[in-house]
Amino acid sequence: MNKNLYIGNLSYKITDDDLKTNFAVAGEVVAASVIKDKFSGQSRGFGFVEMKTEEGAAEAIKKFNGGTLDGKAITVNEARPKKEFSGGGGGPRGGGNRGGGGFNRGGNRGGGRY
Repeated sequence: MNKNLYIGNLSYKITDDDLKTNFAVAGEVVAASVIKDKFSGQSRGFGFVEMKTEEGAAEAIKKFNGGTLDGKAITVNEARPKKEFSGGGGGPRGGGNRGGGGFNRGGNRGGGRY
């Protein structure tokens, strides 16, 4: 089992320290972080907690999934591994080999063909 946990539906008032303190009841917490919007600094309503042991992670899921934190029902699951993006095609920016170029590619309105 993964020791990294995803915590969803967090109150916007919850801090990293709040997560760490609450999840320490289930076992030793290595790290806790609330994910914030990079422009406004406002919480995005979810975070991650890394437990020291798999047993602690399992206990945290059992104890907190569906429970409440700051008046909101939270979800606690194993965090899925972060997907690695390669520079090649198929990714959100890779595009692959689309062929063609120049005129009439969709976004070139107003120029080119008369």
